[in-house]
Amino acid sequence: MKMWKERTWQHEVTGVDGQVTLFGVNIFDYAWRDTGRSVKVRHPMYDQAYRFPIYAVTIDGAEREFAAGEFSSCVWGFYVYKF
Repeated sequence: MKMWKERTWQHEVTGVDGQVTLFGVNIFDYAWRDTGRSVKVRHPMYDQAYRFPIYAVTIDGAEREFAAGEFSSCVWGFYVYKF
């Protein structure tokens, strides 16, 4: 029997305000649209719980979603819904 892996919100990258590469681009160069949804995530190193909003951006005509929030002043964590 095949086991199917579930999609989950997974930590993708942590970086400083204005300098984060996500989906191959500096995500701060794009307009983030709040989807009105949020997700519970955990810090990748310290296991602290957060609730981050889910945003959408259009990059080269493709709609992408991600969750993001500040771990500390000007230090952002980004999460992507993937397998």
